[in-house]
Amino acid sequence: MSPTASSSPEAARWPDGSAASPDPYVPGHGTNAYKVTRYELDLDYKIASNRLNGRAVLHALAQRAASAIVLDLTGLRAVKISLNGRKVRKFAQRADQLVVYPDMALTAGEDFILDIRYEGNPFPRRGLWGDVGWEELTDGVLVAGQPDGAASWFPCNDHPQQKASYRISVTTDANYRAVCNGLLISRSTRSSRETWTYEQAEPMATYLATVQIGRYDILVLDPSAAPGSVPQYAAVPASLADAARSGLARQPEMMRTFVNRFGPYPFQEYSVVVTEDALEIPLEAQTLSIFGRNHLDSGWESQRLIAHELSHQWFGNSLTVTTWSDIWLHEGFACYAEWIWSEEAGVMTAAARAAAAWRKLDAGNQDIAVGDPGPELMFDDRVYKRGALALHALRLRCGDLAFFALLHDWTSNNRHGSVSTAEFIRAADRVAGIDSEALLHPWLFDEALPALPVKDAGSR
Repeated sequence: MSPTASSSPEAARWPDGSAASPDPYVPGHGTNAYKVTRYELDLDYKIASNRLNGRAVLHALAQRAASAIVLDLTGLRAVKISLNGRKVRKFAQRADQLVVYPDMALTAGEDFILDIRYEGNPFPRRGLWGDVGWEELTDGVLVAGQPDGAASWFPCNDHPQQKASYRISVTTDANYRAVCNGLLISRSTRSSRETWTYEQAEPMATYLATVQIGRYDILVLDPSAAPGSVPQYAAVPASLADAARSGLARQPEMMRTFVNRFGPYPFQEYSVVVTEDALEIPLEAQTLSIFGRNHLDSGWESQRLIAHELSHQWFGNSLTVTTWSDIWLHEGFACYAEWIWSEEAGVMTAAARAAAAWRKLDAGNQDIAVGDPGPELMFDDRVYKRGALALHALRLRCGDLAFFALLHDWTSNNRHGSVSTAEFIRAADRVAGIDSEALLHPWLFDEALPALPVKDAGSR
């Protein structure tokens, strides 16, 4: 396949002469000049004043020679920086970047450690996709980083291909709980402050890093689960505990269904945060998802969202796109996971869901190539629905046995890695034994909507 990928503007360059961004969907974000392998973040946050004092230690590897280290940082001020234990004498901030100038240029293959102290009043970035990043709730904090909001709360190399391990420590007001990615490894109290420390061992893209702060209690969602099952928790305000138990009652079944269809759950546990505030849409982060109080009913609209966000742990979090142009590999798969759950739960078959989605698409504008939709349309509902229809067409062509074997193979071979459409095509060819490029190309790269996929006499 030859995707019609956009080309990066020629003019934009970093101070070291490298291209300003490896991805035209988020120009000016991320760089290929170095790779961060681990972030260690220590945050001290005061809720009433929305004041953040942070320390970020970045363990990194220079991938080419560079006279400057460029990081993404928005709205916060760096106050002190050291490189490999020595104070940096020159650094500058401009627009959404922090530029660090070492006394001696980095050489290709050189390991280095940046230690950055920073402070300010964090706020979300406003762009094509609305507000993303650090956001104040009525009584707490929500961080939704997709696709370029990570820089609103810590200095980083902000691109989905840049995956690293994390330790995130949050000190905040007593009687509030901080929920972050990974496993809670310590909790301590001192005076009127509490510190919560989490370890995210599996590699994680910057946009999936998160902090949630609120007056939350912890519920165990599957207390009678068999040994070896994925531990599942919910962080909820006490007033919403009963609603959360009811609304999330079928999530353990969803987990078992997706483990069966997609392969082993890729992390050590899964948590859901329910905010006191109503939210427009749920949000996914690695090892957890965030829902508003308005997403807890037992109707299909809420239940499909719960399934959708859970499935992102495989498609989006463990397997993360190399470039944002391939976002259908996240959202098309998550949408199809909704249809799989609908079928399993006896609500409506995947074929009926596909037919309903196709009719809606057929009645609307057909002016998007969902395999490379462009930054303005990367979260367009057609990316979700046509991506899901592409997978349904593939399932009908190769049959359930080969299709779900493909999904197991795809998630296993690319566990905690970066993926692309071209790689999925090759995997489908190898596992399903069909010309998947010819099948998928019209769904992904033609604007005209293909005919509704139906099972024919030649299907296996």
